[in-house]
Amino acid sequence: MTRLVFFCGHAGTGKTSLAKRLFAPLVRATGEPFCLLDKDTLYGGYSAAAMGALTQDPNDRDSPLFLQHLRDPEYRGLIDTARENLELGVSVLVVGPLSREVRERKLFDRGWLGVGPQVALTVLWVHTSEETARARIVARSHPIDAYKLAHWDEYRQRRFMPSGEQLDGLLLFDNTTPTEADYDALLQRLVLAGAPA
Repeated sequence: MTRLVFFCGHAGTGKTSLAKRLFAPLVRATGEPFCLLDKDTLYGGYSAAAMGALTQDPNDRDSPLFLQHLRDPEYRGLIDTARENLELGVSVLVVGPLSREVRERKLFDRGWLGVGPQVALTVLWVHTSEETARARIVARSHPIDAYKLAHWDEYRQRRFMPSGEQLDGLLLFDNTTPTEADYDALLQRLVLAGAPA
């Protein structure tokens, strides 16, 4: 059995930090090999080169051009890389906003993911308030956030909190000011997600 765990959520919610924090404890608790696939690490350099050539702005990750032409291929590559690791017996933590995929429930579609029932699937939505997320984005001062900050009113329209049917099977984690007990409880839920019924 292998595990596929998605850490999803909007910018500034702390998805990557949370995945890295839980990585070693998850390996220890399960005794299984894992890898971490972060969308920005995998595709950041490529997207910078592509957007630099197309728009002379290598840090653009939010303009209509990027969203229409590069976003989906990045995510498809992320999913395909995760699947290759799973086929080799390596469990995967996948980090990326994946907001559209959560909204459309694609991350629960094993056919779309290309994974069978032997893969324990967990989708985690990491969230915090808009104010906290924006403050974190400002504080980290990363160039890829410049477009987002300059067009915040436009960007904030894409922010959402899953509701209704979108919540079915989705784990939620409020990453505003989590305690050690919160981290421990989340770790337990991730471990149990792969346990035999």
